[in-house]
Amino acid sequence: MSDGAQRPMRIMFMGTPEFALPSLNILIENNYTVVGVVTVPDKPAGRGRQLSVSPVKSFAIQHGLDVVQPATLKDRTFIDWCRDLHPDIMVVVAFRILPPEVYTSARLGAFNLHASLLPKYRGAAPINWAIIRGERESGVTTFFLREKVDTGSVILQARTPISEEMTAGELHDTLAEVGAEIVLHTVRLIESGKASPKPQDDALASDAPKIFKDDCRINWNTPVRDVHNFIRGLSPRPGAFTFHDGKMLKIYRSRISSTEPTEAPGKVLAGHDRLVVAARDGAIELLELQQEGRKRIPSAEFLLGYAVSQGEELY
Repeated sequence: MSDGAQRPMRIMFMGTPEFALPSLNILIENNYTVVGVVTVPDKPAGRGRQLSVSPVKSFAIQHGLDVVQPATLKDRTFIDWCRDLHPDIMVVVAFRILPPEVYTSARLGAFNLHASLLPKYRGAAPINWAIIRGERESGVTTFFLREKVDTGSVILQARTPISEEMTAGELHDTLAEVGAEIVLHTVRLIESGKASPKPQDDALASDAPKIFKDDCRINWNTPVRDVHNFIRGLSPRPGAFTFHDGKMLKIYRSRISSTEPTEAPGKVLAGHDRLVVAARDGAIELLELQQEGRKRIPSAEFLLGYAVSQGEELY
């Protein structure tokens, strides 16, 4: 390398799910040198318990990138591997909590892409909680990593509206693409020395904890808008559910109905060709659902095979 020549930026990428793929792809498309990709170990999945690889691993292999899958991020061998690669920047998208020994190995710093407008919705499920709580706007944030999760100084943010019917899955896909652009811009700012990180205001923070199956049961005795937001905020995963005739029904789409609620919350108001259910202060039409052991279908198709009468209860 001649005097004054600048070597290519060396980027280490860490991520696991599909949400991370647009960010990794945009770095490759813009000719950045991805010196290593870190993702989770392969896991048994399905009835056959065959080993399943993460989307990031599959993508990285297709593009000829070196992949490591540490069982623990505090393993000395893994920490030494990170340092020996001499990364300039570490990019983290939907991965695990990193120990300081790892994220301090990047010469110019390590940053994370988070799917909310920090400091709002710090935690594992920001997309779900933004919709469940009825937000009309979300976005993405890049921030420098620090030991306390999701609290580092903000580098860039981008905003996107949340429509009345948007599901968590749809917002996820939108933010993955928006996030990729922000990742690229963040790398360029750090590379040029023009990044101006700003500390978060902890007084404005809110939590977005991980959502478990037991958290996903619909409470019909709540305001109808809350029921609607709950359904779309958990769609498609992990999925809001209720029970009918002893069988679980997962609900994926709904809309607030103008039908007058003449029954108690959870009771069916219309069930011939439309499935409308009473909530505390209104009615909600269920548009797409899945009975346990069956495929996901429109409610009109479900009603062709199951007679649901007014006054029956979802619980």
